[in-house]
Amino acid sequence: MNPVSPERMQCMEVWGGNQAVDRTIETPGLRIWAFSKPYPGSDSGGDVYFLSSCASGRVSRILLADVSGHGEAVSKIAIGLRDLMRRNVNYVRQSRLVTGMNEQFAQLNKTSEFATALVSTFFAPTRTYSLCNAGHPPPFLYRQASGVWSELSDGEERAGVIADIPWGVCDDAAYFQQDIQLQPGDMVLSYSDALSESEDSDGEPLGCDGVLQLVSQLDTREPANLIPDLIRQIGELNPCNLEHDDMTVLLCEANGSGTPLKDSLLAPFRLLRNVADKTNID
Repeated sequence: MNPVSPERMQCMEVWGGNQAVDRTIETPGLRIWAFSKPYPGSDSGGDVYFLSSCASGRVSRILLADVSGHGEAVSKIAIGLRDLMRRNVNYVRQSRLVTGMNEQFAQLNKTSEFATALVSTFFAPTRTYSLCNAGHPPPFLYRQASGVWSELSDGEERAGVIADIPWGVCDDAAYFQQDIQLQPGDMVLSYSDALSESEDSDGEPLGCDGVLQLVSQLDTREPANLIPDLIRQIGELNPCNLEHDDMTVLLCEANGSGTPLKDSLLAPFRLLRNVADKTNID
């Protein structure tokens, strides 16, 4: 995997899909590295990833979903999730979107599949990163000030409430939002369970703690190298790792950039047009 030059995401655009990708994207306030590799021998997989940018560029949204199964059923679900991303591209609050995704999943799902997912929103003016987790391995947060990686999870137990579970399990589940502020240089790393289900050199599952331990040993001075370095390390632990499942890793770095004045001025006019579809779903 070679370093990829960043591409500027356009306002009123949704990008992503369920096929192989190695791409670097910039939105106001963020630089995002996206790497995905479907199950060996497949052109597309059950990992679905989308990015969107609102009419002014101030709201960037990121979805990573791991849908059980493969083939046509996954493609239909991916299309439904993409459409929800397009309809909600200009909303800052994402709670309605995540609940709608669970409901949409139930309507599209005719084969008893389920999906774990992370949905996050970055609001550039306040550098606020909002996260909803639907039963997915928690992402990792890097604070440049301390140089420490940690698990991004609120850790709350909500008695009597069916909450934050995979989509397709319960139509009435609630999804809670965690908000943090990212300073320039802070990073969030999200991944599919191909990494946490990999094995260490003794044949034991890495789990989320094992992946976090590996990530904590990586050199953060060159964020573009973090994903390839992590994948290489996991592969060196066991030759069978990452060879039997779809694999996706997304890395977001806060870069402190703001929204161009031109984009803010043009936002009312962009609202009159359709959201551009730059997705690739098979």
